[in-house]
This record gives sequence, structure tokens and C-alpha cells, in this order.
Amino acid sequence: MIRPDHAPRRFARAMRGLAALFLTLSLTGAPEAQELRGHGGPVRAIAVDPAGEVALTGSFDTSAIRWRLASGVAEAVLRAHDGSVNAAVALGEGRFATGGEDGRIAIWPAAGRTPERVIVAHEAPIVALTAGPDGTFASAAWDGTAALWSPQGEERRRLGGHQGNVNGVAFMPAGGLVTSGYDATLRLWPQDPARPPVVVTLPTPLNGVVVAPDGEIVVAGADGKLHFVSATGEVLGEREVGPTPLIALALSPDGKRVAAGGIRGDVAIVERSTRAVVATLVGPGLPVWSLAFSPDGGEIYSGGGDRMVRRWDARTGEHIGAVIPQAGEDPLAAFSGERGAEVFRACAACHTLTPDGGNRAGPTLYGIFGRRIASAPGYDYSPALRALSIVWSGQTIARLFEIGPNAYLPGTKMPEQRVTSEADRQALVDFLRKATAPR
Repeated sequence: MIRPDHAPRRFARAMRGLAALFLTLSLTGAPEAQELRGHGGPVRAIAVDPAGEVALTGSFDTSAIRWRLASGVAEAVLRAHDGSVNAAVALGEGRFATGGEDGRIAIWPAAGRTPERVIVAHEAPIVALTAGPDGTFASAAWDGTAALWSPQGEERRRLGGHQGNVNGVAFMPAGGLVTSGYDATLRLWPQDPARPPVVVTLPTPLNGVVVAPDGEIVVAGADGKLHFVSATGEVLGEREVGPTPLIALALSPDGKRVAAGGIRGDVAIVERSTRAVVATLVGPGLPVWSLAFSPDGGEIYSGGGDRMVRRWDARTGEHIGAVIPQAGEDPLAAFSGERGAEVFRACAACHTLTPDGGNRAGPTLYGIFGRRIASAPGYDYSPALRALSIVWSGQTIARLFEIGPNAYLPGTKMPEQRVTSEADRQALVDFLRKATAPR
């Protein structure tokens, strides 16, 4: 939760060497790969071209990589974003679009390393892209809006109304769009801009959203549940997947199954008609940030905190190749039952607590009490945070989550989030004081 910067520059430096290595492999004929390895940071986005031959991935390392799926070879490393690449979508005929932390969309041709166009699309990080009919696509961002774009990247419509981050967007089969937000609402936008959206309020903040061919909407909740809503806005039911937030979602090409991934690294495959979990993909224990089905529905690709894309048999749930556990035991297991640990759990993907944990997407919190902001060793902070003079204490941590990062840390890249309960803020502070104490 105390995540002021994703350190894109640090990842970018590591990526330059990896890029050269993988491009060399592509020229020398690398053997067929079961995993796609090449990013220098967590894999935040995966998109597969409708032909099933090419994939494009995006990462916290600020790059996108175009892959040949048959060989697992990196064809090109693509750079156009000043910050993490959070979203990707296939536009057909080998073209892709990426959305970044910088609020920009880059449209990439089928070949080459130069974008056709870079659009200043949003005033905050873009976190979702989705493809529509006739080459159109839509974006969702943390500035509280979604937008509809032409195949060439011209804005056709701007959708506002969410109170906070818009985390997901999808096209409806009958026309129009649906958006999902941190404000716990789904908004069903008719194709006619003159008509207001149908607003559906659910009991939890919402992340990604998909829509089946029959119009049923499936949305991933921060409560670890999939929520099912009809095309007219009727709440149909829910399916609990796990105790932690669902942060990745994908729909099979035939619309019959949904894959949902979370912070602990497992992916549940849910049969939409019965709401039953028919398979669980057991990964290495690190967060799953992105998911995609192959066009024929036979494989699932998962991208996560281990900086690679894993390939799974979508029918059996078996990993293609060996899975090497990397996360070890649950770092919060020793604090089971403590309210502060539960408040912190969603933050464990980006922050460690122990002296040997090190930095992740956010700096380690080990020894945070009494530490000046932007001073964790080895973490590359933004200039805006280095200019602040805050010293972390129980009072300053509580204040951060009382008024939110944007108000308390001007210039931060930390997602806007608040802990509105005073009791929960105090529980979080008490937990951090104990879990991060020097030892």
C-alpha cells in the first residue's frame, strides 16, 4: 500500500541487456519455449492476435515485447511509454495497442519498432484496453474515465461518472460499453450517447470486466469473488474464488469459461453456466497480473510477478512445463487473524516486510518507522518524492491513507486508495510497526 513509485527507470536499465539477448536468440533460431521470458519486471498485460501466431506483452519495466508463439521467441522490444505498460489489446492484422502509466496509448504496426501513433489519452494511468467491432477499441484509466477510439486512434466518445479509478472496460454484444470501477459500480453505457448509463452497485471495489457473447457480464472483485450481472443490469450471482482480490480476468473465445487470477498466484477457471470452478492453475505463488486465452481456447497465458508469461492447458489446467515455486510460504501466515494483516494483504504483492525481502514494484517496508520518504536503499524514486521531507511514523502512515496518496504525496504514482475506517488505519499501523521492526 505504501507504493509511491513503480521504479520504471530501474526496470528499464535491466531490460536493455535482456532485450539484446532475446533479439539475438530470435536471429539464431532459439528452441521452442514453454514460457515467454524477457521482461525485467512483472508482466502487467498480455494480448494475443486473432490468428494465434503473435502475442504482445507489457510490463512494469516500461517495455512491450512482441512474441512469436510457436517458438516463444521475442521478435521485438517496443518502447513508447514513460512508465509501466499496464494494458495491451490486439487490433487485428498483427496490429496492437498498449496503454501506459503515463496515460498514453501507443498503436503498433504488425512489423517494426516504431508506433504508428501515440495518443495522449488520459490524465492518469491507463489500466485496461479492449477491442470492439471494426477495429475500434476502448480504454479505462484512473482519471475516472473510459474512452472509445477509432482504429486510427481518434477519440469517438468519453465516458465519465465513476468516482475514482476505472479499472475495466468491455464492449457489449448489442452495442455500447460496460465499465467497472474502484467505486464498486458497474456502468452500462448504451450505444446512444444521449441515454444515461445503467448503474449497478456491488458490495466491493471492482477490477477487470468481461462480457460473454450472450451479454452476461462478469467482473472481478476486490473481495476475491466473481460477480455476474445481466446485460440489463440485474445482479445474477457471485462465485468466491479466494480470500484475496482478483486482479486479472479473461474470457474464453466461446464465452463459456472465465479465468480469474489473484495476488497469491493461482488462477481459477470457472464454468460460466454453473459458476463452478472446474480447474485451478497452481503457479509459483506470485501475483498474476494478466491473463489471456489463445484464439482456439486451448491455452491460457498468465503473466505475473516472476517476470515471465506461463502457458497452461486450458482444458486440463496443467502447466506446460515445470512450475518452480518462488514465493515460499505466505508472508502473512504468522499474523493470521490480525485485522491489520488483512488490511495489508492487498499490498503484499508490491512490498516486502523482512530484511531479506528486498524491493519489488514498491520499496521494502522493512524498517520504515523513522525512515525518511524516498530513502529505501536500492529503490529508484521519482524526483517528486525525493523532494518531500516526510518521515514515516504511525501518524504519517495513518494520514496517508486517511486523505489518500494524491493529496498527501503530490507527484506520486501510487494508486489512489484510502482506508476510511479509523480503526482499520490504526490496525494497519500497529501491524506494520510489529512486522517491519528491525531484527
